[in-house]
Amino acid sequence: MKNTMCSTMMTNSKGFLRKYFLEGQKLEEKQKAALETLPDDAPFLTKLLVRHRRLVGILLPLIFFETLWWAQAIRHDYFSYFPDRYLLTITMIFGASVAGMTSEGGGAVAFPVMTLALNIKPAVARDFSLMIQSCGMTAAAFTIFWMQIKLEKHSLVFCSSGAAAGMIFGLEVVDSLLSPPQKKLGFVCIWFSFAFALFLLNREHKRKTFDQIPQFGAWQAVALLAVGFMGGIFSAIAGSGVDICSFSVLSLLFRVSEKVSTPTSIVLMAINTCIGFYWRAMMTDTGVEEDAWGYLIVCVPVVVIFAPLGSIISSHFHRQVLAALVYLLDTIALVTAFVVIPLTLELGILSGCLLLGGFVIFFLMSKAGQRLLLLHDEKNNNRSEDFPETQEKQEKQETQEVV
Repeated sequence: MKNTMCSTMMTNSKGFLRKYFLEGQKLEEKQKAALETLPDDAPFLTKLLVRHRRLVGILLPLIFFETLWWAQAIRHDYFSYFPDRYLLTITMIFGASVAGMTSEGGGAVAFPVMTLALNIKPAVARDFSLMIQSCGMTAAAFTIFWMQIKLEKHSLVFCSSGAAAGMIFGLEVVDSLLSPPQKKLGFVCIWFSFAFALFLLNREHKRKTFDQIPQFGAWQAVALLAVGFMGGIFSAIAGSGVDICSFSVLSLLFRVSEKVSTPTSIVLMAINTCIGFYWRAMMTDTGVEEDAWGYLIVCVPVVVIFAPLGSIISSHFHRQVLAALVYLLDTIALVTAFVVIPLTLELGILSGCLLLGGFVIFFLMSKAGQRLLLLHDEKNNNRSEDFPETQEKQEKQETQEVV
């Protein structure tokens, strides 16, 4: 009896792990075909580039960044920075892994830890987040492109365009209007609202998702531009935002699978942190905060390892595992903020309004996504009745995931 129970438990555990943590990657069709047709007698270099792309995808950015860092470290004695800043180095091991695994960039971990736990000025934390993500997220983005993991390309184009304008507007106008406590609470409250809305959405059983925005047109492009602009403003304030904004609109409104929207958000953040870093360093009167450079020095060698590694690991996870990581991170950040920041009446009202307003916005976005899905299905059903061959061809091109 005990042996039977143990065997059943082992079987169920294996099935659980296989479903949620070993689901497999969503690759481009070209890469799938290359893997399936690779001959056994292929040259060593061909096998390496096709069968072991993930290893090469991690090693190439790793070697590039580590070579540059160690050359500078030996020449300028970067090792002397570590005794006073090693806590952030340890933090960014986790932060970089999260950045590569979820829609929340390393800044989503660095900003609350630096401002809430280490009591570092939000301006320093913001600058550091932009700077470190320009290394870590770029390394992760390279790995994603190299692995040919599926991306939502419309979002890359239009969200990036809007985010570039939003980043500049946020740095030049909005940032100076907010106090440090407002920045800290605003960051955690808005994204906790999104996490809660995503949780409610994922309670829907048999939820249909897409690999691309279905029937992309002009209004979808405008929506992505607007979301990118807002995300750019958030990134200008807290060092992270366009990734979560993109992820939210793709997941809630357009019903794109988390397995596609997550790597898309990583690439988006890589592009826009480089823009933000450049603008802060070269186009503003004050430039980058001086303390941020020291933090950057001690964190670069770890983030360029763990960000690409996180992106590879997460590409095998079930979409609900990725969503669960978002719930956990945003909840921890919110609770920590309320414990650490002394709440005045003004800040309490602000937090409540942001939580309620954010939840309403994301909830309405989710409902609009349901409506769009119904309209999409109705249109496809009508088309299938009139043109069955066209419908069959479209179903092959448009992958849909049902969980």
